[in-house]
Amino acid sequence: MWRKTQVLVVSRLSPMASKRSCLLLCLLLTLTPLAVPKASNRGIRLELTHVDARGGLTGPGLVRRAAERGHRRVNGLLAAVAPSPAASLRSDEQEGASATAAVHASTATYLVDLAIGTPPLPLTAVLDTGSDLIWTQCDAPCRRCFPQPSPLYAPARSATYDSVPCGAALCEAVPSPRSRCPPAAETGCAYYFSYGDGSSTDGVLATETFTLGSGAAFRGVAFGCGTDNLGGTDNSSGLVGMGRGPLSLASQLGVARFSYCFTPFNDTATASPLLLGSSATLSPAAKSTPFVPSPAGPRRSSYYYLSLEGITVGDTLLPIDPAVFQLTASGRGGLIIDSGTTFTALEERAFVVLARAVAARVARPLASGAHLGLSLCFAAPEGRGPEAVDVPRLVLHFDGADMELPRGSVVVEDRAAGVACLGMVSARGMSVLGSMQQQNMHVLYDLESSVLSFEPANCGEL
Repeated sequence: MWRKTQVLVVSRLSPMASKRSCLLLCLLLTLTPLAVPKASNRGIRLELTHVDARGGLTGPGLVRRAAERGHRRVNGLLAAVAPSPAASLRSDEQEGASATAAVHASTATYLVDLAIGTPPLPLTAVLDTGSDLIWTQCDAPCRRCFPQPSPLYAPARSATYDSVPCGAALCEAVPSPRSRCPPAAETGCAYYFSYGDGSSTDGVLATETFTLGSGAAFRGVAFGCGTDNLGGTDNSSGLVGMGRGPLSLASQLGVARFSYCFTPFNDTATASPLLLGSSATLSPAAKSTPFVPSPAGPRRSSYYYLSLEGITVGDTLLPIDPAVFQLTASGRGGLIIDSGTTFTALEERAFVVLARAVAARVARPLASGAHLGLSLCFAAPEGRGPEAVDVPRLVLHFDGADMELPRGSVVVEDRAAGVACLGMVSARGMSVLGSMQQQNMHVLYDLESSVLSFEPANCGEL
């Protein structure tokens, strides 16, 4: 792949010509994209779009689709850290209910708009805090590409595309790259990523200029140029990893922190802000809890683990063995905070205790939530809607910080069926704090201090 090279020729010029040349050179320098890392001292705002914003789904269909995505998502997260036949998400969607939404291969919840290359080509990608690699489908040529809303990115049409050779530091950051590199290490750095839900991307690692927000351009960002891709990414062209590894967007831009504020998941029309660098700030009243060090090994180090120490329902601290939420050296257990899972998934032993406590305090007849993919639902009082179901206070106790969840972050209501359901599910192998429980909460990832902070917010007005 040849690259365009700019050559500056210096010759003897008149004073006026010299002045014009100096001004032209300064202008060119100001237009040149910065090299990564370089976003730590500048603030960038991006808008996140809910994946169902263009799908026309409302009510039960929206909830069902979120539950199905969550099922695949959690199972994919489990498979990445601790492959085991026993590792799985459990919910009523496994009972084969007749009312179903279309099943998609992707587990996306939020999408982000950006641009790649020179000239910039706009594209939409999945935002994923549970993985590192940035990738998009590439016409280089593309052997297998799933349908996407925008034209395929073609490296040959960009002046800033550059391949990453085997043996380069960036190639070493790809999990198990050596198996795809010949001994001579003169060819490109090949990669293969599978996401546990049947989707995958296969191609070469390269670098490119990425344009974010209102036009901030960042040169030399490593990404996967996928030419053999299976599955799909829900009306998008690829994925932007925001995990803890070296290939994530956050790591490559060198940002000290980033934050997001998810609008309610049933409000698919309102965008959610994603703030990078200095624009990510909270008030002094925010609560903070440290990240738990990730276990060693490929993919495991991408996750943001938190120490969940207990759960309160009403005024009662539930009798849950703290070991249920502990992260083991092998990567099993623990709790991660995730952008791609809608409904929080709790380790089964904890979920059973929680469900019994909630049911005892609600004191309403149980109802089927199979059509929603949720397992604990209550019938609304006669002649009244699901908002009349009185749900107890629920608090998640993290190391050094309590997260009290408002009703809207706990209950999913189906007015047509007259039921109110707990917006949480059961899992085996690990626990995941989902985006519904984070909605209308400004959540900040302090990467330098390895701390997560949060505070209530009206995300639609942030």
